[in-house]
Amino acid sequence: MNLSMLNQARELKANLDKAQKELSNTIVEADSGKGAVRVTVNGQQKILSIKISPEVLDPDNAKRLEDLVLKAVSEAITKSQKVAAKQLKGLTGGLKIPGLT
Repeated sequence: MNLSMLNQARELKANLDKAQKELSNTIVEADSGKGAVRVTVNGQQKILSIKISPEVLDPDNAKRLEDLVLKAVSEAITKSQKVAAKQLKGLTGGLKIPGLT
């Protein structure tokens, strides 16, 4: 590996580190049940919060709440993945790098 390639690799790593930090500060939200369940996720797909409206807390219908939580979490993670892929695509030149894209 020559010096030029090594410098390019270092620059790419620095840019990727910066992008990861920016993604950790990027917030996306999703809800289900007309806002009954709201999930907040960062750009690294880490769940930051789950808010549940008291109106859907029915001990006789736990399945409904489970479905609403699952739907909101899935949607929030999908949105987060799209944001991350868009941001990292420019850095990786479209390469699929496991754990990054």
